[in-house]
Amino acid sequence: MVTNSVLLEALTVEELNQLIGTSVKNGITEIQQEFHSKHQSEELLTREEACNFLKIDGSTLWSWTNKKKIKAYGIGARRYYKRSELLESLTLLKK
Repeated sequence: MVTNSVLLEALTVEELNQLIGTSVKNGITEIQQEFHSKHQSEELLTREEACNFLKIDGSTLWSWTNKKKIKAYGIGARRYYKRSELLESLTLLKK
């Protein structure tokens, strides 16, 4: 059985501060990356941005929305698409 342990007797106060600081920085970096990836996946795209993202024409986007292949969210006459849902709507092609 392998255990990770630190002998505090052998560490100076500066070394302990550096060890704790490094661990905290690594933890914060991981949390920031996770937050950024979740935030980006929930990003709302306009019709034009969705067309550019999927590399399709506006009429194709309209057709797919009417056929319920893609979910659209709207406020008034504006339509928005979630980036994560556009990615989920893609299907794997069989070879």
